[in-house]
Amino acid sequence: MNGKTILLVEDDPAIAMIIRETLLDECGLFASVGSIAERNAWLADHRPDLVITDVVLPDGDGIDSLPGAGVDADTPVIVLSAQNTLDTAVRATGIGSYDYLPKPFDLEELTASVRAALNRRRSEPAVKAGAGPADSHGLVGRAPAMQAVYRTIARLASNDLAVLILGESGTGKEVVARAVHATGLRRAGPFVAINMAAIPRELIEAELFGHEKGAFTGAHSRNAGRFEQAAGGTLFLDEIGDMPLDAQTRLLRVLQSNEYSTVGGSQALKADVRVVAATHRDMRSLVADGRFREDLFYRLNVIPVTLPPLRDRRSDIAALVRHFVEAGRASGLPDRQFAPAAMQLLERHDWPGNVRELGNVVQRLAVLSRDTMVMPRDVEAVLHDHGDGPMPADPAETIARAVDDWTRERMAGPDGDGDIHAQLEAIVEAALLRRVLREVRGNQLEAARRLGINRNTLRKRLGQLDIDPAHP
Repeated sequence: MNGKTILLVEDDPAIAMIIRETLLDECGLFASVGSIAERNAWLADHRPDLVITDVVLPDGDGIDSLPGAGVDADTPVIVLSAQNTLDTAVRATGIGSYDYLPKPFDLEELTASVRAALNRRRSEPAVKAGAGPADSHGLVGRAPAMQAVYRTIARLASNDLAVLILGESGTGKEVVARAVHATGLRRAGPFVAINMAAIPRELIEAELFGHEKGAFTGAHSRNAGRFEQAAGGTLFLDEIGDMPLDAQTRLLRVLQSNEYSTVGGSQALKADVRVVAATHRDMRSLVADGRFREDLFYRLNVIPVTLPPLRDRRSDIAALVRHFVEAGRASGLPDRQFAPAAMQLLERHDWPGNVRELGNVVQRLAVLSRDTMVMPRDVEAVLHDHGDGPMPADPAETIARAVDDWTRERMAGPDGDGDIHAQLEAIVEAALLRRVLREVRGNQLEAARRLGINRNTLRKRLGQLDIDPAHP
């Protein structure tokens, strides 16, 4: 225990009690209040060493109301929130918070953050967030898989570091790039995008750096390149993994020196941009195969952001569908509602084209459905015509068939005597535990509650199955 003082602002008594019991040994005084008014009254007479605050409180917003409440500028703040949106993460960063933990959070993670915060006073000035109170910058969803994305974007708001966005095609890499720009220091400048895979290799350098009149056949006038167009803002290099090696060499020199010249020109121009790159390719494999320069990869991969495929965030599908319906309505498409069974079909689909594919399907359903209510038959028809084949079977049926196939193989082989029940139990239980832990972001207390088992039992099984709860 130390002599430090922690103030908790949390209106849920059960959560407040759990946090109090967890952190009592980390401080000399632990105070807990349940509203902004109680917080302000407490701060009038005390100076805490750390503030932990919820966002949605009975009498207002815990983030927006904190500046000017009497908290010293160098007092660290940890924000807790069940809203779990990009806007919440950005606003938490905007007040200079030390950390942002979406609910449900892991108590061990909270304790580690508290210990680090108490040993480090805030020194960096707060950066005003560019997002309004309802501005998600096109990013929709609160699934645990998206929380790391939101937190990373928020932490990029106060710097100009290079960003590399990784993810399958259709996961929304350009949306994330635009969010990085819109919440960052250069949001007042232009956002300029260029797709490396869509430009003939012989024209890439001219597109990036511009060219002078007469620099090559067809260059009838001077043309500003993307670096020049993006001056003061963000340059988004999409599908960077498809960039030819010779262009990679020149891009590396620009990133190293912050200077470039146009094709056919001799004057050095300043590269005043933030570079955000993206690819669906495995960059480390490209480097290992000699198809991408290792030194350029490390220049671009300063802050990596990995987007989850839609199949790993199925709980966000309903929110994404509403988002696409509203966007379609704004563009003149008919308004639509989805029957629960129709939504379940969408949630069970694997979506190989990810969010982009879902958006296309929702637009087609809005146009082709005869009624205001989209029914399961409408979804089945559109997905079949979409080229994705029949809808997948019910998950329980899929599991049953997989167990039947697995058992038949084991019974026919040398492993079919004595312990196939234990083998199958271990396979299924490991898959179950890994998925639940991913959904609750490693929070073992919440995982045990969802599973309906004791936390000690969960820990024992994790050890027996050799599962790391932090990286399931």
